[in-house]
Amino acid sequence: MSRPAKHSLTLHGHRTSVSLEPEFWKAFQDIAKARGLPLNALAAEIDNARGVDRGLASAIRVYVLEYIQRQSKG
Repeated sequence: MSRPAKHSLTLHGHRTSVSLEPEFWKAFQDIAKARGLPLNALAAEIDNARGVDRGLASAIRVYVLEYIQRQSKG
């Protein structure tokens, strides 16, 4: 895997950034496209569902992993 890079997002009207490896960022973009969602909308969905003990970048990585696992089962 490559080194994480910062990416800007807008959540609930506020700009933020997450550091993700290019592979996770690409998968995140692909999932948003497959679901017909803007990237910021998917990020907000993940943000709303994450626990207080998990950062947004980690929550995105876990979401990507779980999404891919669900796809491979069905």
